[in-house]
Amino acid sequence: MSHIKPIRQVTVIGTGVIGASWAALFLAKGLDVIAIDVSLNAESSLRKFVLTAWPALERLGLTPGASPLRLFFTSDLAEAVKDVDFVQESGPEQLDFKQELYGQLDALLPPDVIIASSSSGLPMSQIQLGATIHPERCVIGHPFNPPHLMPLVEIVGGPLTSEATIRRAQDFYRSLGKQTVRINKEMPGHVASRLQAALAREAYYLVAEGALSAADVDTALTAGPGLRWSVMGNMMLDHLSGGPGGIEHFLQHFGAPLTASWKSLGSPELTPEVQRKLSESVRAEVGTRTIEELEAERDDRLLEILELRANAI
Repeated sequence: MSHIKPIRQVTVIGTGVIGASWAALFLAKGLDVIAIDVSLNAESSLRKFVLTAWPALERLGLTPGASPLRLFFTSDLAEAVKDVDFVQESGPEQLDFKQELYGQLDALLPPDVIIASSSSGLPMSQIQLGATIHPERCVIGHPFNPPHLMPLVEIVGGPLTSEATIRRAQDFYRSLGKQTVRINKEMPGHVASRLQAALAREAYYLVAEGALSAADVDTALTAGPGLRWSVMGNMMLDHLSGGPGGIEHFLQHFGAPLTASWKSLGSPELTPEVQRKLSESVRAEVGTRTIEELEAERDDRLLEILELRANAI
């Protein structure tokens, strides 16, 4: 790659839920953001989202010079990527769309500008086939929702992605305060969503079987393992469960009952009847609260946890 410039200007392609959240984060970190989205009312929706998210970002701490006024919007791709230092693509999860887009970006951008995709499911090995000139600068930078609050970014390269691109992407996301995980092998859904899916499968099974309500499933998680997972992950907690002998003792003494329990885990089919049971149980937990109220509650609690984690460092 050619001379590497500092990243000061970022283009956000696609300003839906994920793209808008990325834009708010980049702005909070003192970057210039050029956003592009051809959807109706995209610009007004984006600016509204940024202003709504700004108090939370102020609470977490803004970089000097950060301002929503550093957001620019266009519907022209060439204009959106002119003089840009990094591209965060959050467009539709359609492979043909992304391949065509990456071909256009590849032709417009200097070879040292990274094109990172927020894709939650499409593999970079397929996406980067559209970038026939410099596929080595294409990488997955998959956030956890909402990106302006959640620290996690999963980084996955395709077979044509260079090591330099992966390292630069890691450095950039970490400079934003993100915690990155590098996935060395392409996996459907990457990693965090797979872990989440495994838990969701059992949660749905328990509710569908009438073992307990959706509210009690959520309480069992948030008051039990979820509380521990907010400070340590599964692997480290298993190490602690082994006592002085650590993970080796845990595997030797708890491995057999653990694998036996796996055999009893459910594999529910989301038939209309199961969906009805799940919906009724979740609606009972929701009560009269709106989506907006629940989102605000989620984000406020996330902020409290993030502040506690920051103070503990």
